[in-house]
Amino acid sequence: MELKSLTLKVAEIAKHAGKIIKDNLGQISSSSIETKGLNDYVTDIDKASEEYIVTALSKLIPESGFIAEEGTSDKIGETYNWIIDPLDGTTNFIHGFYPFAVSIALMKKETIISGVVYEIGLDECFYAWTDGGAWLNGNRITVSTKSIFKNSLLATGFPYQAFEQLDNYIELLKYLTKNTQGLRRLGSAATDMAYVACGRFDGFYEYDLKSYDVAAGCILVIEAGGKLSDFSGGNNFIFGKEIVASNLKIFKDLSTIIKQYMKH
Repeated sequence: MELKSLTLKVAEIAKHAGKIIKDNLGQISSSSIETKGLNDYVTDIDKASEEYIVTALSKLIPESGFIAEEGTSDKIGETYNWIIDPLDGTTNFIHGFYPFAVSIALMKKETIISGVVYEIGLDECFYAWTDGGAWLNGNRITVSTKSIFKNSLLATGFPYQAFEQLDNYIELLKYLTKNTQGLRRLGSAATDMAYVACGRFDGFYEYDLKSYDVAAGCILVIEAGGKLSDFSGGNNFIFGKEIVASNLKIFKDLSTIIKQYMKH
């Protein structure tokens, strides 16, 4: 399997899905919005995007399976599985607020080998494949070189369902507000990860995430020269519902502080 050409084909699929989404911006009626859980929404456009993506990807690797947010396919592949978020940032989309993105990753056994995040508002397609580097619209990208933690700009996401860690999260937020250049909350974890990969953010952390929120972003960050862990410092960041991502120079500081506040 030639990963570069495969990834570029996936990038085109992601961009076409993004066009489906953008063409429907501002046309969502309340009747087309379903509630999956507390503060967790899905629209007809999420479903249309996912159906298109699953069909297109099935042609690239017919034997592949899918881990897809809206459950279009429950097929499990023996070797290859796609991890898909057809519209990351649905709440933003419903309100007509950018960013929102399409996120597609390919997992071989237990390893992510290719990933694409297409941020629709700025028409920015981020992509990476194993040992191929990370790219944005054809240009090579790398994580930031920021080495002094207090000068770093971080991204995070607010918990919207799992509130048992909320007090710890707020205390961590207080600390980081006082000890960094600032924090941003965009509402799309896939975009946050892509922005770490290209150096716009120096680091990102969040909990109560799903695999399809972060899978593509993980290979972007790694191939851009960054580092990842879960809150405990381990490697369960794709399916473990929590992640720390940053450049190598501030990773120790960021992960140490998160461990102190976000105790299990």
